[in-house]
Amino acid sequence: MVMSKILLSRIKPLHNPKTCSSPSYLKKLVDETIHILNTHDQWEQSLQTQFAESEIADVAHFVLDRLYDVELGLKFFDWAKKRPHCCFSNGFAHSSLLKLLAKFRVFSEIEEVMGQMKMEEIKPTRDALSVLLRTYVESGFVDKAIELYYIAVKVHDCIPSVFACNLLLNVLLKLGKVDIAQKVYEEMAKRGDRESLSLDNYSTAIMVKGFCKEGKVEEGRRLMEDRWGKGCVPNIVFYNTLINGYCRKGDTESANVLFKELKLKGFLPTVETYGAIINGFCKEGNFMKIDHLLMEMKERGLNINVQIYNNVINARYMHGLVVKIEETLKTMIESGCEPDITTYNILITESCREGKIQKAKQQLEEAIKRGLVPSKFTYTPLLHVYFKQGEYSMALELLVEMTRKGCTPDLISYGALIHGLVVVGQVSTALTVREKMMDKGLQPDSAIYNVLMNGLCKEGRFPAAKLLLAEMLDQNIQPDAFVLATLMDGFIRNGSLNDAIKLFDLAIEKGIEPGVVGYNAMIKGYCKAGLMTDALLCVNKMRKEGLFPDEYSYSTIIDGFVKQHDLDGALKIFGLMLKWKCKLNVVTYTSLINGFCKKGFSSKAIKTFKEMKSCGLEPNVITYSILIGNFCKESKLVEAASYFELMLKNKCNPNDVTFHYLVNGFTNCGLAEISKRKEESEQRHKSMFLDFFETMISDGLDRNFAAYNSILVCLCLHDMVRTALQLHDKMKNKSFFMDSVSFSSLLYGICKEERSHEWRNLIPCTLNERELEGAVRYLLKMDQYLPKGATSKAMKILQSLVEDSKSYDQVEDHRISVR
Repeated sequence: MVMSKILLSRIKPLHNPKTCSSPSYLKKLVDETIHILNTHDQWEQSLQTQFAESEIADVAHFVLDRLYDVELGLKFFDWAKKRPHCCFSNGFAHSSLLKLLAKFRVFSEIEEVMGQMKMEEIKPTRDALSVLLRTYVESGFVDKAIELYYIAVKVHDCIPSVFACNLLLNVLLKLGKVDIAQKVYEEMAKRGDRESLSLDNYSTAIMVKGFCKEGKVEEGRRLMEDRWGKGCVPNIVFYNTLINGYCRKGDTESANVLFKELKLKGFLPTVETYGAIINGFCKEGNFMKIDHLLMEMKERGLNINVQIYNNVINARYMHGLVVKIEETLKTMIESGCEPDITTYNILITESCREGKIQKAKQQLEEAIKRGLVPSKFTYTPLLHVYFKQGEYSMALELLVEMTRKGCTPDLISYGALIHGLVVVGQVSTALTVREKMMDKGLQPDSAIYNVLMNGLCKEGRFPAAKLLLAEMLDQNIQPDAFVLATLMDGFIRNGSLNDAIKLFDLAIEKGIEPGVVGYNAMIKGYCKAGLMTDALLCVNKMRKEGLFPDEYSYSTIIDGFVKQHDLDGALKIFGLMLKWKCKLNVVTYTSLINGFCKKGFSSKAIKTFKEMKSCGLEPNVITYSILIGNFCKESKLVEAASYFELMLKNKCNPNDVTFHYLVNGFTNCGLAEISKRKEESEQRHKSMFLDFFETMISDGLDRNFAAYNSILVCLCLHDMVRTALQLHDKMKNKSFFMDSVSFSSLLYGICKEERSHEWRNLIPCTLNERELEGAVRYLLKMDQYLPKGATSKAMKILQSLVEDSKSYDQVEDHRISVR
């Protein structure tokens, strides 16, 4: 009897389907199950004791819907699924589990559950698919979202909820995947004809906005019109989107037509509508239309927002109109619109563009007083103007201020600062700025590395430059051709050709294309080392790589052959340049002229010089200096003086090499030969250099000093006073002090530049009365080279100095007689 009672107690009552299917009973089962799961350590045994297996099957998906513990949910699902009479074939439990997993972003488990469902041919619910789609989109797994969408449509013949699909459309269009978005939308539209809530107004609005963003405004407009009445009721948002799309394309005419159309259809334009079309007219600079629309907004009682004001202010600046800043800001504030940081950014940018840095700083202070937080767009224009004006210490201070106020400078700001510091030779400071930049989490780009390596190479700090390159490669920043060329050129200039070759080979090994600049750097290196065969092989290699050698490539090789005294080789390359119609430049011709001069072919050098000028190319200081040096070497001093004067006439500034050739040539010359050649020359034109040189020699001046003074005279007569003053400083270092000629020529040049009021600050006057009278004589000689009837202001100054000197001498004579 006892045994029977025990057995009977273990027999569960038969499940009553009617009772179980009632909502109250289901709720009770779900509540009890969840309570057991949350409070019993041995919940499996408790559930098995308390509920029939069919009851667990009935409530499993409800339980999973209400659980907030993903690990517990997985354990419960696995336990329930293994019960002998617990069937999950309808997919509800699986779907609820998927939703729970999605809630906690457990993507690996989602994939596993989806795989099991596919094997068991269990179909997920539309709700589960919708939740999964939304989760993938919100988590940034767009590709998985697209894949899931097509699984839902193609495999399960259902479409996720319109909310989830709209999220997908939005993200696809933001990523520029218009074609995929269009296919998703078309499927939604097709299903919308037979399934409720597959497409809504917002779906179409998203697509219209997407088309407009891509510049396909007409497609967006057609879509709106096609969907009119088919689950789509166009509203003002559609019109705003289309008007903005037209304006962004620059088609303000179509935007204006649509603006009028929406009014005719009974839509009231909003602030956004006016803002879009006003922005379009801002780009056009149609301020008459802008003023009309602003007036219309005020008449309709619409408040003009700060964005509209900002667009109008910016447009006025962009189109060169005057902006009355104080008046504009007052109008904004009186209309209830407070200027924002963008307003001040526009004002600061314009002040900086005009170089009004103090005004820009005042505007920055005003913005801060208003409680506005400056952004990188506020500080960057100020940084740039500091760099432009060379005030790098101020730029550094501003960078510190930016950081202190929580405004992190961007890559452009740091890049500009680093570039500026390198330009002024503060490479170490630039490297420190790079370190601070990296501490802030900003990784330098190839442009910054290029600037730094260039600066290091110029300072001869090649080990540091190598370390930077290694750092670039470690950071997976691919150096570009200019970075490589900079470093290779640095190695070559330092005489480390082997390092340049290793770097060049490393670049090719790593698949980095050296480009024409890289090959040119190597060609330069080989030519500098006299390895002309290697230089030519480099050119051939370029051609095999599909790169075309440029004028720099060939000019470098021509110069290399000339320096190796191989004029035939240089002429051969020059012939190839002509054959291939390669652009000839000054370097090409200058190298050939040098080659001819080295071989003593002066006539060919002159012919090449004239040919160069006939091609529209202006000779540079090297070209002139080579010819002048050659003529001085051959004692053709008349020709040397002639080309020197031609050089000055063509506004080509001479350098120390030019001066050295002339001084040495005229110091070691034979006066009889000069006079003879001078007479022949003066039949064609008068040479001021020779004229003054001979006069000074006849006055007993040292030849060396006479040559320097002749150069000074020519420089001042040709308005090159700055160069003349620099040369005179160098003359003083060689113990050639101020005399009558140098004083008169420099005074002449200073007065010719309309700087007579500051001559005493530029040149000292220690001449006595006799020397001053000599200066007057030379000044009269200089006046001969002025246009007819013109006189120099320097003469008045000199005459005044002579008079003062005479008065001084008379006073001194009187003092002596009194004593």
